[in-house]
Amino acid sequence: MRVDFHAHLWTDDYLDLLDSYGRAATAVQRGMGAGTSRSEMAARLSLMDAAGIGLQVLSATPQAADFADPAHALAAARHVNDLYAKTVRRWPDRFAMLAALPLPHAGLAAAELERAMDELGAVGVAINSAALGHASLLPVYAELDRRGAVLFVHPAGEFAADPRLRWAVGAPVEDTVAAMRLIADGVPLRHPGMRIVVPHLGGALAMLAERADHQMSGLPEPPSVTARRMFYDTVSHGHVPALRAAAQTFGADRLVLGTDFPFLKGELFTGAVSYLAEGLDAQEVEQVTRRTPSSLLTRG
Repeated sequence: MRVDFHAHLWTDDYLDLLDSYGRAATAVQRGMGAGTSRSEMAARLSLMDAAGIGLQVLSATPQAADFADPAHALAAARHVNDLYAKTVRRWPDRFAMLAALPLPHAGLAAAELERAMDELGAVGVAINSAALGHASLLPVYAELDRRGAVLFVHPAGEFAADPRLRWAVGAPVEDTVAAMRLIADGVPLRHPGMRIVVPHLGGALAMLAERADHQMSGLPEPPSVTARRMFYDTVSHGHVPALRAAAQTFGADRLVLGTDFPFLKGELFTGAVSYLAEGLDAQEVEQVTRRTPSSLLTRG
């Protein structure tokens, strides 16, 4: 079974809730066909079937439950986690969920992580990279490490002031900085049981790993080595040279299939799977689409 590790689901009710709490940038997620109406789900499942994808791992990022007001953060996290759990229960063979956390509130985040994983069946959590470095994540790391669960770190779309560049350029730069911050902070080393997934092939990390080895001193191991302790999804809009660079730098066994649904649809969606065969051999494609992502869904 092919597993798509990077896919999103948002309903208007959830986005309206975020808006009511002061979120100002939900328009880009609206009208994309990523909701739970009968027509939207039928179209999504049909597209998955066309690409040979058996299972999608759902995450709410970048529309995460991050709010300064703890009541708002908790309400948003519980809303979207309950929504995802309902979706997984309706289609248990087609979807898995990554939980949202009420950040930056450490106690609330720890409690919601426990609820999401023990009661709702989440396979891990998804956070925006803007949350990295906050003390509220330290107990989250420890618990995910103990459980052998997934931490999916998604760009928030905040690295390019020019709106024309925010997602085309800013997001992969944000991925790069997030991955390097995790490496510099030693998170993969301190929490080896936690399965960290960075999207979009890790941004430009594959091109910068050797540079980092030469310019970042005082770390327990070279950054390029720590980079191979994490995983990276294959969303690159079909760019084969980027895929090859990531496979050669990190190893094909550190890559997992991603589509970034609903932003890649139609031929772009099916192409997110088919392009893998242009940059990888058959055994590597099998590893990337089935074996590695399936192993990440198995705790411990």
